[in-house]
Amino acid sequence: MKQERLKLLNDDLINKTNILIVQDLDGVCIPLVKNPLTRTIDSDYVNSVHLLGNEFAVLTNGEHEGKRGVNRIIEKLYEDKSYAVNNGLYFPGLAAGGIQLQDRFGKVSTPGVSSREKSFLSNLAPKMISRMEEGLEKILVEFNKEDIHFLARESVLDNDLSPTINLNGIFLVIKDNFKLQQSVQLMLEDIMENFIIESINAGLDGSFYLHKAPNLGKNENKELIKLAAPHDVGTTDIQFMLSGARKEAGVLVLLNNYIESTTGRRPFGVDFTARNAPNSLDELITLCVNSIGRDEMPLLVGVGDTVTSCLSSDGKSWLRGGSDRQFLTLIQMIGETYKLRNKVLLVDSSGGEVDRPSMSTVDLVGISDSQDTLKFDMIFEDGPKGYISWFSDFALKRSYTSLN
Repeated sequence: MKQERLKLLNDDLINKTNILIVQDLDGVCIPLVKNPLTRTIDSDYVNSVHLLGNEFAVLTNGEHEGKRGVNRIIEKLYEDKSYAVNNGLYFPGLAAGGIQLQDRFGKVSTPGVSSREKSFLSNLAPKMISRMEEGLEKILVEFNKEDIHFLARESVLDNDLSPTINLNGIFLVIKDNFKLQQSVQLMLEDIMENFIIESINAGLDGSFYLHKAPNLGKNENKELIKLAAPHDVGTTDIQFMLSGARKEAGVLVLLNNYIESTTGRRPFGVDFTARNAPNSLDELITLCVNSIGRDEMPLLVGVGDTVTSCLSSDGKSWLRGGSDRQFLTLIQMIGETYKLRNKVLLVDSSGGEVDRPSMSTVDLVGISDSQDTLKFDMIFEDGPKGYISWFSDFALKRSYTSLN
């Protein structure tokens, strides 16, 4: 049955004139690990991305550059450090949630980001370490100061555009104690909320927001933390992100670039960025309809791994979120609006080092529900390995078809 679904997927895509694959990275083509510095990537996958040319773009909350950037992972594949840039093997597309734009030769830009915002972000990492130490000392009372300092330092990811606190290392030493994990999560949320207040006091009101991964959707534009439970650690990261750094807005930035590459026209204008994009999915759809004709719109393939759905505490509603839900939903909506057979692909990332709900469970418990409007055309239950296998085969066939 799975092979039949894969064949149907390929049949729908191979011969289309215009397609654009918009894909997340961690958990999709990179197995999830507790320490981002230990991530690895398949060289065949890198070559397959190269084969697809402008028909592929990444859309990730991670970053291209920096010591934890995906560019460093790619460079490690080759003895010659200049090989990737000379051969255009970097991943084109958007990072930092839609703020950091890169071409395949590693040329990076951050349109719409001010020097004052960058300066504020550059000073956050040391403060994050200090406040995590203070918070952990009150919660992990059985740990000594050296251990607390190590855990706090290792939890802070000093990304240039989205400094992040990651709880995976801390959760490893309090494994199976979900009550203690919940205390750490709430402490982290409080720390990050205070940084938002500090940014407002610094005259940067509206410049930043908190992205919680995974989350349970939003309440008044504030993402809801997913507290730990048995066999599901819930929120493992909180990223301090620039406003507008939303994957769904990033989809339109990628469309703007793709259509320029095929027609020479930027439908949303030369100054369009994720930061000046509309906020809601309906507004984004309206902008597409008003700016892009049916003949210009490519068939879109959205690929992600982080989608959540949990019943509310009163049992009356569903709380739906996840870092990839909105951009996958937008791709589905664009397909419905333009009468295109857009595809939404989901990769099971539960097989990595981070404890997540598995997509092999009945009715996708913790991921989707019977009333969920987001539908998946293909689920790769065998995780990144299975997705990479399909992707590499597809890229080869697609490039052969293009040549002929």
